Amino acid sequence: MTFTGFRQSDFEIFTIDGLAERMSGIQEHIQPKFKQIGDELLDDMSAITGSEMYLHIAKHARRTVNPPNDTWLAIAGNKRGYKKHPHFQVGLWDDRLFIWLAFIYELPNKTKIAQNFLNNMEMFEDLPADFHISLDHMKKDAETLKDIDLEQALTRFYNVKKAEFLIGKQLQPTDSVVQNGEELINFIKSVYQQLIPLYRLAYD
Repeated sequence: MTFTGFRQSDFEIFTIDGLAERMSGIQEHIQPKFKQIGDELLDDMSAITGSEMYLHIAKHARRTVNPPNDTWLAIAGNKRGYKKHPHFQVGLWDDRLFIWLAFIYELPNKTKIAQNFLNNMEMFEDLPADFHISLDHMKKDAETLKDIDLEQALTRFYNVKKAEFLIGKQLQPTDSVVQNGEELINFIKSVYQQLIPLYRLAYD
């Protein structure tokens, strides 16, 4: 089955009340699309990273009361998990789609990665100025690369144990690329291709 993009109804799943009810919507409508996206991306991501990559789809298994406000797929070079590794994400909030290269607080070598980035800040100048940066994967807020104080953000990433750093793009549900499967896959690949130098730098 071919990926056909996301519809407004997919984003509206996050307005459904109740954990079981919202999870049912996520499992029925969003996760199959995540599997299709992952199937399209894995070979490319393995080729451009130079290592075997694996698809992980968020299960939200630890939740017992509150329904998730967002959901995502992750692609990482580890078969068993992704949170302790640099990884690529595609996911949805109720009002946006995100495409991230994610470095979250569970990384065991977070300070080393942050130092690598601080030592090579000129690499960020090669990225589009409208790329977004998030400092907390639990929040939808993000600033553009041209507007954020990058050195301050990376210094915080280095110094603060719970600090995170995610870079990529956020799109609106109404963006035509979001609603066209082939165009969205190509857009995601383009974003990831541009972020590969940072992914590699994280492993130096």
